[in-house]
Amino acid sequence: MDKRDEYEARSRAEILKSLAHPTRIFIVDLIYRNGAYCVQELTDQVGADASTISRHLSVLKSAGILSDKKDGTKVYYDLACQCLDQFMSGLQGVVKSKRSRDLEMLGLSVDSRAHD
Repeated sequence: MDKRDEYEARSRAEILKSLAHPTRIFIVDLIYRNGAYCVQELTDQVGADASTISRHLSVLKSAGILSDKKDGTKVYYDLACQCLDQFMSGLQGVVKSKRSRDLEMLGLSVDSRAHD
């Protein structure tokens, strides 16, 4: 692996690492589906305190996933790159595929699951 390959691999790992938390995935998905949110709105949606949400937002912003924009006294967070819709869609495809394999391994049909 040359230096360029190593840089690319490290950059990708940093982005994936920043998403490796259920709350951060939830935040990115909310913003992807509904547009920009401020900390208070995310606090209400996630059910966590503002300092916890702020830490998650900081990780996502540092990784280049989110950008922020001040509007009066509030700061709104939005996707820094609209290509994340493809990523989230692909991720959901992997989740569904894994779920199907897991159910099959348990001897259950995909149709017999309680919910999607």
